[in-house]
Amino acid sequence: MKHLRNAALALLAGATPALAQPSGAITVYTSQPQEQMATVVQAFNKDYPDVQVEIFRTGTTELMSKLQAEFTAGATPADVLLIADAVAMTQLKNDDRLLAYADAPLDGIPADVVDPDKTFFGTKLITTGIVYNTGMVQDAPASWDDLRAPEVAGSLIMPSPLYSGAAVIHVGTMAQQPEFGWGFYEELAANGAVAGQGNGTVIEAVARGEKAYGIIIEYMAMNAKADGSPVDFVWPDQGVSAITQPVAIVKGTDNEEAARAFVDWQLSKTAQEQSVAQGYFPIIEGVSPPEGYPALDSLKILPLDAARLMADDQANKEQFADLFGG
Repeated sequence: MKHLRNAALALLAGATPALAQPSGAITVYTSQPQEQMATVVQAFNKDYPDVQVEIFRTGTTELMSKLQAEFTAGATPADVLLIADAVAMTQLKNDDRLLAYADAPLDGIPADVVDPDKTFFGTKLITTGIVYNTGMVQDAPASWDDLRAPEVAGSLIMPSPLYSGAAVIHVGTMAQQPEFGWGFYEELAANGAVAGQGNGTVIEAVARGEKAYGIIIEYMAMNAKADGSPVDFVWPDQGVSAITQPVAIVKGTDNEEAARAFVDWQLSKTAQEQSVAQGYFPIIEGVSPPEGYPALDSLKILPLDAARLMADDQANKEQFADLFGG
């Protein structure tokens, strides 16, 4: 009873008792690289030291399969999702698997990266372009069409939408563009292009010189370049696909307070600045992009019909697998 008496005395004295900080454990399912997530958790715990964060990390497509199996079995250990696929988040929302968070701190967050029903929130911008090995390529590609040449396509690797959420978005976006469509991928396959699994397999192959070119999300290529790998990256002048890596709370979490704290932190300026240090475009105005990146307003973002992509998702994966294997 001593703590209650002290609180009462504080109120009588005009003081406001400190609110309890979130505590306990949460599990975050994510597609963000493991080493980056370790840094994220470390920074999060500076602000929320009493929350223990467990991480499960895999590619978005595999992660979604795991979630669906767990939902079918009756429950998932996941409290928070941080995945590179707003379309997958939309499907989870439509399936009533996400918890609305109406009071999320959205100051400075663009409305177009926030679900209208406040069930998920974009945390960064990730674009897909072209990586190349600087020791193998003399003339850097400037456009997607440059990849069509047989001598280029024959040494090209790309991530698979059967594994990567970013690849789901990129392949779906390209398939919707009249100037590309599935004919673009058919031409690449006919000329010898191959698919790996996630974006990590792409940067490894290009950095080691196994392939001269790759289709990849920008931060993996730019981080490899900064670490000394013989690679460089191009944002094609014809446009790039983009994802927002949304964060969401899983409906049924047994630690909603700590889950909300994780979302709050992901939407904070501190997290945005950390994202920049990890090679991501920020979404909050006033936070500069990483060194060597173009200004966001200088990039052409290819349009995407998300509803059409969701409807075509399985067919897109099957068509990709027919061309490149799965």
